[in-house]
Amino acid sequence: MTDQCTKCCDNVSILNMYPDKKKELEKYIDSLPLGSDSDRNRGFLIQSLHKAQGIFGYLPEEIQLFVAQKLKLHLSEVFGVISFYSYFTTVPVGKFKINVCTGTACFVKGADSIVGEFRRFLNIEMGETTKDMKFSLGGLRCVGACSLAPVVMVNDKVYGNVTPKKVPEILEECK
Repeated sequence: MTDQCTKCCDNVSILNMYPDKKKELEKYIDSLPLGSDSDRNRGFLIQSLHKAQGIFGYLPEEIQLFVAQKLKLHLSEVFGVISFYSYFTTVPVGKFKINVCTGTACFVKGADSIVGEFRRFLNIEMGETTKDMKFSLGGLRCVGACSLAPVVMVNDKVYGNVTPKKVPEILEECK
């Protein structure tokens, strides 16, 4: 990871930039029944990362290192979990996280054309965030709503039977 991933604007540490958020994360991790055994502590890694991402919005290397140190784990173990699970992100995301299901049912029913419309309207590619930090565009493998295929999720809201013509309506709801 690059130095750019670990620092925010003007080389200010994200943990120093948001001391209240750091304190909230630290309080949460300190409340866990951790021990000196890293194998036991590893069992708290995913929930600690969920909490950290919920607080900061993403998991840059600096926060990964903080979690690793608190749980007495190696940074590589933490990054391994983050890179395995698609839920976690190491880059800032927009206020509205748009995810198009790309599972089999959704793909067969036109998910690729829906992705194309979002890309066209937002002028970003999959995995990117608009410059104003309002929208992020991504994909999911399956949301378990195959009968509603194709499916789009915006944050926690599920849209079913989406067509390319519904994309502007979905984006309008975000305003």
